[in-house]
Amino acid sequence: MAGGARRLYRRLLRLHRSLPPALRDLGDRYVKEEFRRHRAAEPAEAQRFLREWESYAALIQQQINEDKHNLREKPVYGIQLTEEKLNDFRDEQIGQLKELMDEATKPNKKITISKDSEHKT
Repeated sequence: MAGGARRLYRRLLRLHRSLPPALRDLGDRYVKEEFRRHRAAEPAEAQRFLREWESYAALIQQQINEDKHNLREKPVYGIQLTEEKLNDFRDEQIGQLKELMDEATKPNKKITISKDSEHKT
């Protein structure tokens, strides 16, 4: 994954700037971890990885635009994953998804943003 992946990575981080702070922090951290994890992916896996992130970027861009134009009463970001999509995930991916869900639904919305235990609320 080279130039196209870097452009997509930067695009995702720019899109996250328009999200509420807690979602931005969580999203940025997740994007960084996932891109780091897939740095040496095989070409077929890298293509699928980039396709999925492109779809995510398009969805978030659309939702940000709708929010800016007040087309929805309450901003909603992301989508529900279908059972079919979940069935395509490996066990490791299901574990990561659960960790992400746990982090996103913490009661006091504290999200760790660095390894030195700095928190943002």
